[in-house]
Amino acid sequence: MSALFSPLQLGTIQLPNRIAVSPMCQYVAQDGQATDWHLQHLAQLAMSGAGLVMLEATAVEPRGRITHGCLGLYSSQTASALERVLRVARSMAAPGTRFGIQLSHAGRKASSRVPWRGGAHLSTGEAGAEGEPWQAVAPSALAFGEFPLPTELSTRDMEAIAQAYVAAAQAAVRLGFDVVELHCAHGYLMHQFLSPLSNQRDDAFGSSASARQRWPLQVAERVHAALPASVGFGARISASEWTQGGLDVDHAVHFSRELQRVGADYVCVSSGSVDAGTRIPFSPGFQVPFASRIRSETGIVTRTVGAITEPTQAEDIIANGHADQVALARAFLADPRWVWRAAEELGATTFYPPPYERAKGLRRPPAR
Repeated sequence: MSALFSPLQLGTIQLPNRIAVSPMCQYVAQDGQATDWHLQHLAQLAMSGAGLVMLEATAVEPRGRITHGCLGLYSSQTASALERVLRVARSMAAPGTRFGIQLSHAGRKASSRVPWRGGAHLSTGEAGAEGEPWQAVAPSALAFGEFPLPTELSTRDMEAIAQAYVAAAQAAVRLGFDVVELHCAHGYLMHQFLSPLSNQRDDAFGSSASARQRWPLQVAERVHAALPASVGFGARISASEWTQGGLDVDHAVHFSRELQRVGADYVCVSSGSVDAGTRIPFSPGFQVPFASRIRSETGIVTRTVGAITEPTQAEDIIANGHADQVALARAFLADPRWVWRAAEELGATTFYPPPYERAKGLRRPPAR
């Protein structure tokens, strides 16, 4: 039996296989609200056969969006738009497929242009049709690259954002999401608190590794407490910042243990820096060793991500115990039927929507 197509227990949730669709920002929301684009995007991924489909990073307050085009879950309007998308996706999903949402706050990386317009801060040059810039916030008044200085968060501001995370998690439960994930990676607000490169506070939330972890862990504990036992809970973390003096895998192991202590069912192990000038050595499966070490040293369910494109590659990761689950992003954009191809290559069975069953076998290479 294929290891990749074996079931996985995630807290109280059972997933039919070890394949996840990674959160992928689309940057086409309107005032934080999901659009028809999200409808077709999530619906086609829902019928893919992946065990878990993760929605893109979703801001818990308007100033927490990366761009004007980022999704949010902070109002009745954003909730209503997202409910429509999730309802349609569920109606088309493969049996057993679960849906997760990644809650996020961009912190000092907020108020940006969309990537295909350069990704720079909106205040640099003419904002144009993308909208007006807004004031970003951060643990410390330290700029991200050439972005303007953010406002340093007071403890009162931090409490308000923590409440926004809890409110967004509760809204996600009402909408019917099966998994709630905190985005603690890729240089966004949670990560900014964790990193000594961006957090230089001298209070209880800075000055040492344990202090820098305090607020993210407090938020994690409160979000977990707000979730019913029927909803899975986890976090995406950066296991390396690829930067001198930044976070490394030792920190990731410790942070994973702490997340486990406050109720996390899993960690999604990525990497990335709060330093705008960092260059990441991208190569096939380059983050798998991080996940492997965290899994072996903590025992927490571990998802790996990053340049995983081929079914045999994903199979080997699971079969050799390097991770419990693999998440794919670009591979699904290029081929939303990736799971079908993987099942055929690995000799496993998977779901085909009845109108599409006639496509079985067409993706196999011709016999020699």
